[in-house]
Amino acid sequence: MGQASPVPVGETPALSTGRRWFFPSALLHELDPDAARAGRRPRRTARDWAVDFSCFLLAVVVGVTAVEALADNPHVPDGLAVADQVTGALACAAVWLRRRWPLGLAVALTPLGIFSDTSGGAGLIALFTLAVHRPFRYVAWVGGVNVALVPLFYWVRPEADVPYPVAVLFAGLLTVAAVGWGMFVRAKRQLMVSLQDRARRAETEARLRAEQAQRLAREAIAREMHDVLAHRLTLLSVHAGALEFRPDAPPAETARAAGVIRESAHEALQDLREIIGVLRAGEPDDTGRPQPTLAALDTLVAESREAGMKVSLDHRVEDPAAVPSSVGRTAYRIAQEGLTNARKHAPGTDVTVTVTGTPGTGLTVRVHNPPPEGEVPPVPGSGQGLIGLTERATLAGGRLEHGPTPQGGFEVRAWLPWG
Repeated sequence: MGQASPVPVGETPALSTGRRWFFPSALLHELDPDAARAGRRPRRTARDWAVDFSCFLLAVVVGVTAVEALADNPHVPDGLAVADQVTGALACAAVWLRRRWPLGLAVALTPLGIFSDTSGGAGLIALFTLAVHRPFRYVAWVGGVNVALVPLFYWVRPEADVPYPVAVLFAGLLTVAAVGWGMFVRAKRQLMVSLQDRARRAETEARLRAEQAQRLAREAIAREMHDVLAHRLTLLSVHAGALEFRPDAPPAETARAAGVIRESAHEALQDLREIIGVLRAGEPDDTGRPQPTLAALDTLVAESREAGMKVSLDHRVEDPAAVPSSVGRTAYRIAQEGLTNARKHAPGTDVTVTVTGTPGTGLTVRVHNPPPEGEVPPVPGSGQGLIGLTERATLAGGRLEHGPTPQGGFEVRAWLPWG
């Protein structure tokens, strides 16, 4: 009977293993994308066997009823009645092939319906199956031919006790009802397939959105790691270098440098633990850890001065607390990265940090340093921080420019919206 390999339905979220017997094999085949792509024929489920047996039994019952009507019909000779019964038996047996060849079976039973009363039930079942499994264009042609042949059938084989118009009308209505029921079943299956496909797409989109959110969170963590750790480790490197190249430094200066190294290393390790903890959890940092704002710029400059930098701060914003937190945090990170770069690439120079702005005009942050004296060894990984700063400023709705000045120094200048 043309059974094929089992159809895997493990990827169909709405159909559990215990409920698959209840659904048609054709529907399970359409809901399983792997089987559809592979072109495998669906295996009949327990429901399919029950439905096929019911259709066969219905065709047999209709055929037996027609045999009794043939015996009472004087217009049908005995030889034709025997041929009618043999044809009807073959048509009933062919009902088992309706799933494999729905169009061929319906076309084959259409002309038999003109000469065989006992194949009428099988013909209606074939029309129903055709309407379920094939597009409307096939159903319209075959169903239309069947309806058109109904008057011819009752003209060739008139009923003994039923008027001709009544018999034609009743048979025509039965044919239309079988086709309409089959189209309804097909539409219902297509609706279920559409809903299942929509559910799969929604799950896929939700998973992609979650992955994208996680990726964006990790990128934000990476930027935060660079901004924080680069500043701490630069302080550590500067003071460690001073201790290395000045072993004869006064004890007070040595103790101060060692204190800065110890404090910077401790803070860097603490930041690193928090960031690694967030990465292990796979979630954004929502623990409420305070983020720097524009009001913390004085502390940043003081920390840089304690590390031995020459920094002058020109803070012209009257009320730093009025600056939006996201804008203030971005301005702080820009100043922090500018000071870190100046410490690495222009050690010993006078660095100027200028912050100006008012609501409506925006916030401007400028970090400038003159050219360093003497040769400065290249620092690995240079330029990555400026790329991150440009991205930060763009995400905040502003812009950032950086590059050498005509006098040979370097300047980072950013504008952020405020208003």
